[in-house]
Amino acid sequence: MKAIVYTKFGPPEVLQLQEVEKPTPKANEVLIIIFATTVVKEDPDMRRSPGINGFLKPRHPILGQELAGQVEAIGRDVTQFKQGDQVYGMGFFGAYAEYICMPEDAALAIKPANMSYEEAASVPNGALTALPFLRDKGAIQSGQTVLIYGASGSVGAAAVQLARYYGAEVTGVCSTANLEWVKALGADLVIDYTRENFTENGKTYDIIFDTVGKRSFSECKGSLTDEGIYLTTVPTPAIMLQALWPARSGSKRVKFVAAGLRPAREKIKDLDFLTKLIEAGKLKAAIDRRYPLEQIAEAHRYVEQGHKKGNVVITVGTSTQTQGV
Repeated sequence: MKAIVYTKFGPPEVLQLQEVEKPTPKANEVLIIIFATTVVKEDPDMRRSPGINGFLKPRHPILGQELAGQVEAIGRDVTQFKQGDQVYGMGFFGAYAEYICMPEDAALAIKPANMSYEEAASVPNGALTALPFLRDKGAIQSGQTVLIYGASGSVGAAAVQLARYYGAEVTGVCSTANLEWVKALGADLVIDYTRENFTENGKTYDIIFDTVGKRSFSECKGSLTDEGIYLTTVPTPAIMLQALWPARSGSKRVKFVAAGLRPAREKIKDLDFLTKLIEAGKLKAAIDRRYPLEQIAEAHRYVEQGHKKGNVVITVGTSTQTQGV
């Protein structure tokens, strides 16, 4: 099978298209033919530098977290999926390839019927992060005011739509070029951070969700209501201290969740929930650019610039396959 492999850390050129052995599913695994994957913002980080994926060399030579495809074969003990099922979900590595084996109890679910494979592949990373922050940590309620900082990114785009679904009044903060994009996602109000500092406009919010880790709690505290909650995806030492000892912050609270480290069973429930929202027209894919697998180095260059809107999708296989629903 074809796969994008890297054997050393470095620039996008270390990503090489190679022929590798097609995996065989174990007893509890499903073999998936991948039709679409994505480049999430963490992928270039793992490509460039030692850390999460090894120190001397990459521990997992094939990157890629999100995927959408079709079950080609199942192990003898698998009961949740059958051959031919159209699925979507995410793991931690291995999706930059034509095939992948995943345990049947991994973060995997039946693909929404009204989405293409490309669209479905773009959903899990952002939505599986935004949902536990807003619903579980933020306890979002209808009628609340919610500000999403970084509203045009993968997590931000999902957060805007989910906050609207829960009945909140949503303000999205983004750059000038993305104002209309964020409005189209459903934001009631948009703020151009290059022209206005939301912390100085005198408005307060029940929830401030910093999806990109650019604004600290101390900066945002004055813009929270008396019982307001500050959420961030980037836990600095100060943020963790304030989350562990909320009394230091008074009635205004700091909350954080390691969304990616949640048990797979929780992610599966959330994927099923997201599928229902998608099929009801309450959540849509937010795709910026599409690249074929062969151009994944160029996709990495674009993502690491830090200006992508929503998601960058990588198509694997033929166009008829990726568009099939």
